Amino acid sequence: MKSEKGSREYSPAKSEKIETLRRWIRESAYTVFFGGAGVSTESGIPDFRSKDGLYNQRDIRFENYSPEYLLSHTCLIREPEVFFSFYRQKMDSRRFKPNRAHTALADLERRGKLQAVITQNIDGLHQRAGSRAVYEIHGSTGRNYCMSCGKSFPPDAIFDSAEPVPRCECGGIIRCDVTLYEESLPEEAVEHAVHSIRNAELLIVGGTSLTVYPAASYVTFFRGEHLVIINRDPLSYPLRPDRDLQILESIGGVLSAAAEE
Repeated sequence: MKSEKGSREYSPAKSEKIETLRRWIRESAYTVFFGGAGVSTESGIPDFRSKDGLYNQRDIRFENYSPEYLLSHTCLIREPEVFFSFYRQKMDSRRFKPNRAHTALADLERRGKLQAVITQNIDGLHQRAGSRAVYEIHGSTGRNYCMSCGKSFPPDAIFDSAEPVPRCECGGIIRCDVTLYEESLPEEAVEHAVHSIRNAELLIVGGTSLTVYPAASYVTFFRGEHLVIINRDPLSYPLRPDRDLQILESIGGVLSAAAEE
């Protein structure tokens, strides 16, 4: 099949799966999407753990540190200059644009066929594509705040600051509204995410290995009719043969094809 929107041709078996997904979307009264880093890799943003991911990119400036430490609360507090140097170099997603997956999900929401997007990503591309019901369970690089007075700041306050450690007028450090290692996930976003998954008739999981906890555990709250996993590599997640699907393809291609009216 080849869509009018330019999605690639698929084998008969994969075409049948996409047609099934399209039908399930059409029939579902409550559809939820749960996504990870693979949703944004098609926009050019590297993931974290793959061969070419952020954690495997050699940088002599940070070779004495683990990536987990560089993105930790401890690093922010103990070595803020190191933290912000790494953050500015690796986490600035302002130049990237939404891809076919983001726009397909926004289109489904606009048509009333998608009730929520739950994302582990921090790049804000879902909102830039037009999605509104987005629950960012790892926070966002698009929001910053003063650690002392709580004042809010735009992303430029960190990324474009000439100061090694960006500071508020009150003297406090301006930090990103991103969940760092050693920090708890945002309670409100998690509550919305779990509520949405529990109420979903159709849950679409895409671009995630389901190995990052506690976020991956939220999928276990699903009790609906159909679970669909879209990923380039197979996952070992237990599926019900008569009710669920796994599609091993580009998430952008699959979603743009499945979202066609």
